[in-house]
Formats: sequence, C-alpha cells, structure tokens
Amino acid sequence: MKEHNCNHDNHKMIEPCPKKVPIFKELSDEEILKVAKMTKHIHFKKGQALLHEGEKSDKLFIVNKGQVKVSKFTVNGKEQILYILTTGEFFGELHLFNHDEVNNFSVYAIEDTVICLLTKDDIDRIMEANPEIALKLLRAVTKRLAHIENLAQNLATNDAEVRIVQMILEFCQKFGMKKNEGILIELPITREEVASYVGVARETVSRKFSKFEDLGLITLSGNKQIFVKNQLALREYLHLI
Repeated sequence: MKEHNCNHDNHKMIEPCPKKVPIFKELSDEEILKVAKMTKHIHFKKGQALLHEGEKSDKLFIVNKGQVKVSKFTVNGKEQILYILTTGEFFGELHLFNHDEVNNFSVYAIEDTVICLLTKDDIDRIMEANPEIALKLLRAVTKRLAHIENLAQNLATNDAEVRIVQMILEFCQKFGMKKNEGILIELPITREEVASYVGVARETVSRKFSKFEDLGLITLSGNKQIFVKNQLALREYLHLI
C-alpha cells in the first residue's frame, strides 16, 4: 500500500482527483487545487481491504481510479454486497457527521484501486467555506440509504429471476458501454460476487443467465461480459415474471 499527495505529479498534466467528484463540481479551479493539496492518495491491490466492519474512521474515501465493493457479512461468514463504487464515488461520509459511529460495512478493492483520502477536519474546513457541499453530502447519504432500503425489499420480496434482471439493468446504467446493437457490460465482479450481490447461489445466477440468453435478451462472453441486446425488452420481461 503506497501513499502520496494528490498533487505529487503536478509536472504532469493530471486532473486533480477532487475534479472527478460530483460534490465538488461547483468549486472553482483554485478551490479544487486547495482541496487537492489536502488530499492523500493510497494505492490498494485487488482483494485488499480498505475498511473493516466495526472499525472507526474519520476520513472520506474517494475512488480516484478502480472499483471497490461495500459488503456486510453474516455471522456464518456469508457475504452480501451492498453496492459497488467506481471513479468519483465515495464512502465514509456518515463519520463526517458523527465521529462516534463505527463502520457497519467492509470495503474491498475489486481491482487495483487508487483512493483519495480527506480527513474530517479537512472536510469541515471545506464545508465551512462551501456550505452547499454539506447539502450534497446529505443528498448522497439519502440516496445511498434509499438504495439499501430497495435492496432489502428486493431480497425479501422478489424472486431470484427478478433480482438478477434488475441487477443487469442497474449494471447497464453504471457499467454499460453503448454499442450500435445494444449495451456491453464489463462485469466488475466475479460470478460468485454477482451471486452475493443478488442474494442467490452461484449456480442460480449461471442458470438464469443461460435462460436469458436462450430467450434472446442477452449474449454472454466468458464470465465477465454481458451484451444486452435490448434494454426495453429486458424491462418488459421484468413485468412478465
């Protein structure tokens, strides 16, 4: 794990990491550079833990490059992936408002990842100078809580097929690349992790993927690519299940 300042490569024309973060979008270039000087970069290898459930933290973690998964584990060690974060997204925001809170999730790099760190004191200074950032953080917290509520409802009330279709549609939006004939998804996680994300067995995921392929809704390429031929048809199929 290597650490350095955000502006350590100023001689190279590298965009400061705060530029990638929506909550800092309205800041001027001068303000962005001030934030960048407060920021530390840490490199994590694929599979490395960034945070463990039950730990305390006083930092905001921003994904500069790469991707991470945010997970909870049952007492039996079964993983439930809550969400996947990519460039420009962040976690650890709850501790900025309540420093006594401990992490109620674990975070792991799902590929080699660069994280930007801002301490609570730094964020407090930034919010004092730019109060609208506090509102944006609260909106992000609200959106994330809504995602967790939807996830809990889906796991409790929807069958496996519905959950898997919803995941494919979600990944179309977040990880999909538009092609002339449809949308290509480069899966950021393994089939085992896909199963953990939708709360089913790995075999169920493989079986449902094959079914959707037979129906002409998707095309599979190995274990890491899904080509969605028609999002609308997939949405319509969701209502037929």
